[in-house]
Amino acid sequence: MRWIFRAVLLVFILAIGLVAMVFMLPGDRIAALASDQISDLTGRDVTMSGDTTVSFYPTLGVSTGAVTIANADWSDQGPMFEAARLKIAVEPRALWGGAIRITGLEAIGPRVHLEKSADGRVNWELGVDGVAPSGQADGESSAPAESSRLALTLDRALIEDATFIYDDHSTGARTEMTGMQFDLRWPEYEGRATFDATLRPASDDIQISGYLDQVGAFIDGAVSDVSATIMLPSGEVAFLGRASADGEVDGQLTAQLDDTNQAMVALGQPPADLPDGFGSAIDVSTQVTFTNDQRLSLRDLVMDLGGNSITGEADVELAGQIPVLTARLEAGNLDLSALSSGESGAGEAEATTETAGWSKDPIDASALGMLNGEMVLKADSIDLGALKIGSAKAKLELDRSRLVFRLRNVEAYDAVIKGRFVMNNRSGLSVGGALNIEGMDMEAFLKDAADIDKFSGTADATLEFLGVGETQHDIMNSLSGEGSIQTGRGVIAGFDLDRLMRSGDITGGTTIFDTMGASFVIKDGNLFNDDLRMELPLAKADGEGVIGIGTRNLNYVFTPKLLEGETSRGLAIPVRIKGSWDDPSIQPDLGKAIELNLAAEREELENQAEAELRRTVEEELGVELEEGQDLEDAVREAVEDEALDGLRSLFE
Repeated sequence: MRWIFRAVLLVFILAIGLVAMVFMLPGDRIAALASDQISDLTGRDVTMSGDTTVSFYPTLGVSTGAVTIANADWSDQGPMFEAARLKIAVEPRALWGGAIRITGLEAIGPRVHLEKSADGRVNWELGVDGVAPSGQADGESSAPAESSRLALTLDRALIEDATFIYDDHSTGARTEMTGMQFDLRWPEYEGRATFDATLRPASDDIQISGYLDQVGAFIDGAVSDVSATIMLPSGEVAFLGRASADGEVDGQLTAQLDDTNQAMVALGQPPADLPDGFGSAIDVSTQVTFTNDQRLSLRDLVMDLGGNSITGEADVELAGQIPVLTARLEAGNLDLSALSSGESGAGEAEATTETAGWSKDPIDASALGMLNGEMVLKADSIDLGALKIGSAKAKLELDRSRLVFRLRNVEAYDAVIKGRFVMNNRSGLSVGGALNIEGMDMEAFLKDAADIDKFSGTADATLEFLGVGETQHDIMNSLSGEGSIQTGRGVIAGFDLDRLMRSGDITGGTTIFDTMGASFVIKDGNLFNDDLRMELPLAKADGEGVIGIGTRNLNYVFTPKLLEGETSRGLAIPVRIKGSWDDPSIQPDLGKAIELNLAAEREELENQAEAELRRTVEEELGVELEEGQDLEDAVREAVEDEALDGLRSLFE
């Protein structure tokens, strides 16, 4: 808006010069005299071509042909201002001196080109009011601008088919708008000016209307009340407060946009592609302060970002390439699920296919690169997609597309969770974290995290994990990490260990256990465990195997063993759980059962056979075997002794 104000100001400078020429007749002299007068006023060469005429009736005025104002001497981009035609009408009493009242100003096809050089110079610093021309030699200090009161007012100004261009050569950024319209009314110098404008940064019209309450004071550098409403294709933005000519603003800002992407395109910017809940739609009210060093402060902030309602306060530094945010916010039910799930336009059939596994829709995490900063957040609940969190106190740190949730006191699935959760989109998307969990409801957690509903209990756990990929499928199949879990009393649905141990029946039922503990490692999307230990009322159980997190299947051997009694020996019947998470097969492993349970019997039979053989050897050979003596060695020694006795008898 400051650039546009400067562009309109150029038109006023031309008007002042031309009105002064009304008294210098004839018309063919006005162009030359006006050009010289405005050149002295601006410090730039001014040319007027075509007929310049003066009218006295029905209004006193001047009409010109084409007009140009030269650019700064360091620019090679052509004129700073040019117009196809200018018309100015004034009150006749201007002929007798006094203040000039402009009753009409019309500019046809004006083109304003503002520039900022690579070394910071700007071409709109004109040689007026004590300011040296911007083309001054290096090392010369420019005196500060000193405002002088303008002895004029304006009933109405119409600017049609205007073009505005701004080039920032220090960054390479270029802004261009064509087909703009302005309607400005300023009847009293110290009074209110109203304005209506149509801007076209892109293909859609943007309507701006409002007022500046004390124009004279504003021109003199004071702060004035201001109101502005910007009508966009998808909603409106309104401001009511105070502002100064150097861009400082303080007041109440409201914004209601049904489609932020549409608004960005209308402003000539690329669409933000914000996920739902992150500003895809906006309803905001806040007390805003903006300083000339591009610091934005928001107080009493109330906003709805398309489903996520947030209150609090924030400060944003806008001077850099990426905004830097510092905020303290409170939210109700915060939905962040869009960050962990793709939002493609897949049809119903494709969506049905994906229900059998993790989604392969691309995850758009580009929103992580839109700003940097820190945020302290309190929320009643947080939805992370697969996982649901209750009340939370967290600190969010966002730096170059890497978002870190530092969980200070988070409640989820009846547990208290501390640790961190990280989303990193610097060179491809990755998610990871390190969590410490106390008292988690495993039934609810496993249902959300892995769609497993056959296990219930309360657990303490530790977990470190990392996954990389652009889809849920890729992330889950790349998971790595480690952890441990320890539970109290719980239930496993799907089979009854007591029935299995007593009758071999594995159909239906539930297993109640007293405690369970295990540690695990995760590699390439598979969880490996070999030390599961479960205590049951009349049995104990061990387990080992693989749970495929990425493939959503498992191959696990669970080995319960009846506890030994005074008259009974423990009996072990391994159970193999294999197949998909949705419908795993649960079958006793008979081969391993025989191996485990008949090992003792086989050893006993082997011992009995060896004892009988030793007794027979002793009787047949007439030897007495010593404790621990090898049977084969004893037989060999007995045979050798017998043979020697036979040889001695031959020689006697």
